[in-house]
Amino acid sequence: MNVKIDMHRNREGASHGVCGCRSDRRRAVRPGHRTRTTRTGAGAGGPGGVGTGGRVWPRYYDSLTLFSPAGHSSLPGLPFGGDPERYPHRDEVVAYLLRYADRLDADIRTGVRVAEVATADGGFTLTLEDGGRLSARGVVAASGTFGRPYRPALPGLEKFAGAVLHAADYRAPQPSAGPGVPPAGGRGRVVVVGAGNSAVQIAAELAAHARVTLAARHPVRFTRQRVLGRDLHWWLKVTGIDVLPVGRFLRTPPAQPVIDDGRYRAAVTAGAPDVRPVFREMEGTKVTWTDGSTEEVDTIVLATGYRPDLGYLRPVGALDAEGRPRHREGVSATHPGLAYVGLEWQRSLSSNSLRGVGRDATRIAARLAARLRAR
Repeated sequence: MNVKIDMHRNREGASHGVCGCRSDRRRAVRPGHRTRTTRTGAGAGGPGGVGTGGRVWPRYYDSLTLFSPAGHSSLPGLPFGGDPERYPHRDEVVAYLLRYADRLDADIRTGVRVAEVATADGGFTLTLEDGGRLSARGVVAASGTFGRPYRPALPGLEKFAGAVLHAADYRAPQPSAGPGVPPAGGRGRVVVVGAGNSAVQIAAELAAHARVTLAARHPVRFTRQRVLGRDLHWWLKVTGIDVLPVGRFLRTPPAQPVIDDGRYRAAVTAGAPDVRPVFREMEGTKVTWTDGSTEEVDTIVLATGYRPDLGYLRPVGALDAEGRPRHREGVSATHPGLAYVGLEWQRSLSSNSLRGVGRDATRIAARLAARLRAR
């Protein structure tokens, strides 16, 4: 079975891709038939993937750490290592994924982005952006949920004359780290749009250097990182909540609370950042809030999440009108040789995380092999 695993830039896409490779390598279409797995991919902003030495995770902000401790953040077959109770930094995740990729007996190609997938002779043909082509009986789209920064329609955003950047482009609160964060010589007035983990973390970090407002369409909800001396993810595991197969019943995934060790709730309570409803209008560098007050703002940071980057599957009709894959628990509803790994709530709460993608990858590899064996 030739399996092409498309790998795009996303927060944990690297884990999805390499884990998919491992699972596919352990499955053969028939006894004695050796599986050849090829993983290709590049990030939306440039080459990416674990094989490049770190162009996926390093693109995220410098202070990023995992929300889950190392003991709950391993892929199958390779423990994360070190203190299992610590929360690994971004660079530790990069090193771990590189170690994992080095252990795989797979043809890993980085800096290669798939432009289009088409059906051909009972299988698939993949056209690459560099003009190359690959053929496969099966395709696993392991680019996950975080391939495309989501920029919602906000009132007056197109008329805002200050700096606008997505959280995907934010690095650190120094002027050299990106335009206007905070701006050199400016008023140091920043609005972060969003109510999730990244929004709150970035806003709290920037609040030490500028006056920051967190603008949200719904209240910020916090949940404690540790409960009764145990990390939240320990409780999710022992209660079985982490693996409940409820994803197929969720048309719209629920908003996730902000996982807090005490710092972020305290920062919001202290007004650094302050929290307000999303602004009513923007024009020039002036923002009008819902209470009618106006003020000058230097920078808008959109911490508004991501969407799957699966446009290469549109030509084969694998996506719905909104660009979402038509699947059931990762198995394509449109093509028997097509599957997915790493989608948000693909099967369970942990489907798009380091701790959970291995379970889904093993399950998908078995189902895909069975489908191809039957053809």
